Amino acid sequence: MILQLISLVLLAALLVAVLVKGSDVPTSQEQEQEQEQEQEQEQEQEQVKQRIHQELDQLKAGLDRLCRPCPWDWTLFQGNCYFFSKFQQNWKESVTACQEGGAQLVVIKSHEEQSFLQQTSKKIGNAWMGLSDIKQEGKWMWLDGSPLKWSQYWSRGEPNNVYDEDCADFSENGWNDNSCSLEKFWICKKPASPCSR
Repeated sequence: MILQLISLVLLAALLVAVLVKGSDVPTSQEQEQEQEQEQEQEQEQEQVKQRIHQELDQLKAGLDRLCRPCPWDWTLFQGNCYFFSKFQQNWKESVTACQEGGAQLVVIKSHEEQSFLQQTSKKIGNAWMGLSDIKQEGKWMWLDGSPLKWSQYWSRGEPNNVYDEDCADFSENGWNDNSCSLEKFWICKKPASPCSR
């Protein structure tokens, strides 16, 4: 009888152990639920990624609309950016100031550009341009090394080289040669930046 009782207790203990162990093993229904949860999580993650990409695309489109071909304090004209100084300095200092801004004291390449700059300089006052005969008296050269093509823009009686005047500026009625040591406004020029798409 005791032997039977011990056998029953051992058998019961064995059944409990099997049941406990068996509950750890997921049923096929539980496995399916876990797989469905994993798939749902993956889908949610994919949707989040898509939303992020859409928002980034919208932000990029907004930035593209904000793209400026010229810095804020520069003026765009026919594919170039122009800076009109707010204070005066001599010609050489003006050349340096433009170079430090990644530009050049303005070199005029067209009649339209000349007209635009002449009109604008009337508003700010006499302004240096990148034209001089410093290297050889009477041989006017642009800073980029190109020779002067047009003489019709000189003011009447200019250039006259009074007081050793080797640098050109925009005066009210046209170009004027002046002493390079005088302080005047200046105009810088650089190519406009393309907006990347």
